[in-house]
Amino acid sequence: MQTARQWLAAAVALALSPWASGAEKTAPASLTDALAVIQSHRFIDLTHSFAPGIPHWKGAPNETVKTLYTVDKDGFRINEYCHIGQWGTHVDPPAHFHTGLHTVDQIDPKEMLMPLVVIDVHEKVAKNPDYVLSLDDIRSWEQRHGRIPRGAFVAMRTDWSKRWPDDAALANKDAAGVFHYPGWSKPVLKLLYEDRGITASGHETTDTDPGAATTHDDYSLESYILGTNHYQIELLANLDQVPESGGIIWITFPKVENGSGFPARVIAVVP
Repeated sequence: MQTARQWLAAAVALALSPWASGAEKTAPASLTDALAVIQSHRFIDLTHSFAPGIPHWKGAPNETVKTLYTVDKDGFRINEYCHIGQWGTHVDPPAHFHTGLHTVDQIDPKEMLMPLVVIDVHEKVAKNPDYVLSLDDIRSWEQRHGRIPRGAFVAMRTDWSKRWPDDAALANKDAAGVFHYPGWSKPVLKLLYEDRGITASGHETTDTDPGAATTHDDYSLESYILGTNHYQIELLANLDQVPESGGIIWITFPKVENGSGFPARVIAVVP
């Protein structure tokens, strides 16, 4: 296993890769140097703000917020927030679908800082909202940027997040009650997790599976990912502001004991 120093150094080297060549790709000598390099780059928030009324899975209740103490009356403010774990931009740990696999608190912190790979299919989705990611999309990315690195986070860019916070636009339901939004495919996921050895993946929609499948409560693709004991992030934002390669992603969330999911803060650091 890599040490924290080696992991961060590798991440920084990746962030610099679009510019560096030869000896210039040498990893920073210290974590202080690495931090200075990272802070010199752009930070892009890939997270939606959450509040009552935001788009969410059809079977979930709405969030409620209750003010318990106020600055005017008590000298400080405390709110009570009540929402499901899968709320807003959130982490789905393996235990969300599979008993005995990793819960939120069991996700290794080393798996929260990763090279960022963005598979951009937003133009195809604009023409076909039911589009599913194909092996050709992966081959095309690798022809431009090289093999997807082991340990990467792979994000599917569809620009579906631009529909936020319009729940009806995100669901894109037709008169027959069928959802129309893009999703992953089993061949792509198997390649990424079993062959390329990625750490996690994410998307802008409410579900891993395309709308045509979730209409019939088919979440088999999400079950597949989580069944590999890897996690995913749903409802990402601002993927149109990050490059296809050369960035790193930093994912954080509270350490909920035995947690089956929780809102996450997702940040990209890009050249």
